[in-house]
Parts: sequence; structure tokens; C-alpha cells
Amino acid sequence: MCLEKPVTVIILGHEYRIKSDEDEEHVRDIAQFVNDKFKAIIDSTDGLSERKTAILVAFDIASDYFQVLKERDGVTGDIQGRARVLNHQIDSVMR
Repeated sequence: MCLEKPVTVIILGHEYRIKSDEDEEHVRDIAQFVNDKFKAIIDSTDGLSERKTAILVAFDIASDYFQVLKERDGVTGDIQGRARVLNHQIDSVMR
């Protein structure tokens, strides 16, 4: 779905117009997530520039992303292992 008009979001009091193929609610959810990450970093640090804060936010989001990938890979490996066991069991019954 291609948006006809950009979605206006506010992050740290700044207004941004975001064009996306995602629906408006999804774009707003992402903007809220980013805004919340910024606020958490700002609350836990003292006097960082907005640029340095943005870098910390990017690292925090990337860390979350890589953790999810690691968990997904673990689940995928577990499912593949179980599928191999089941295939082996089925093959042994079918012989």
C-alpha cells in the first residue's frame, strides 16, 4: 500500500514528514518507539548532544534487532532439529 501523502510524526519535539509504503498507524508506532528510545537515553545520560544521543539510540535499536535475530536463529535451529527427528521417525516407521 503506497501512501498518497506523508505521515507527520513528532520525535523529541521535532516534526518530521515520513513517506512510507507502510500504513499510517505503523509509521506512527515506529515513530513512537524511536521517540521512547530517545527519551530513555536522554533520561539515563547527562548533557549529551542530540547527535550523540541519536548514535546511542541507533546502537540501542541495533542491539535489540540483533538480539531478535539471534533468538530467531535459535528458534529456527530448534525447529529444524525437531523436523529432522520427526522425518527420521517417519522414515523408520515407513520402512
